[in-house]
Amino acid sequence: MEEADRIAGLYERHAATFDRVRGREFLEKPWIDRFAAPLTAGAAVLDLGCGSGEPMAASLIDRGFAVTGVDSSETLIGLCRARHPKGDWHVGDMRGFKSEKTFAGILAWHSFFHLAPDDQRAMFPRFAAMAAPGAMLMFTSGPAHGVVIGRFAGEPLYHASLDAAEYRALLAQSGFSVVEHVVQDPDCGGATVWLAQKAG
Repeated sequence: MEEADRIAGLYERHAATFDRVRGREFLEKPWIDRFAAPLTAGAAVLDLGCGSGEPMAASLIDRGFAVTGVDSSETLIGLCRARHPKGDWHVGDMRGFKSEKTFAGILAWHSFFHLAPDDQRAMFPRFAAMAAPGAMLMFTSGPAHGVVIGRFAGEPLYHASLDAAEYRALLAQSGFSVVEHVVQDPDCGGATVWLAQKAG
């Protein structure tokens, strides 16, 4: 099994640890503010790789958005359902998730970069298909092309990234324009963030 394919099992095995260390610290708030600013009240938002719903999905629900969350961990989705019953929560893989509705916002924060490069490339047409006209898309990547194997709970944790030029090309091909791109944002724990908007 490739390291990228071990991600789902790793997060399920260590769901309680992940929930505890993810905590409630909300360094991402400025980015969620930017993501949410163009959205209308009650807008539908899709959170791919939502984890336990803290703090990202929780913040969006508190702002009155209709959040659909998808995560491969049944335990983490169980926490979402218990804590945030207003959300629509699904156990599944973002690569295969389908919805009959489109979304005004799509979020893949610290989840998209666990996909292998070809799986990342294949997600951009899926983002486009699920995005309503004018929808916001926000995801995190690595700072440069390559694969990095980190550690979580004593196990290898796979991360991959394309280079910035390819992400820009994939976004453009799928009808998105880049609103903001920050590499290793020092105010957000070093996250490399992409915020884009689909043509209206």
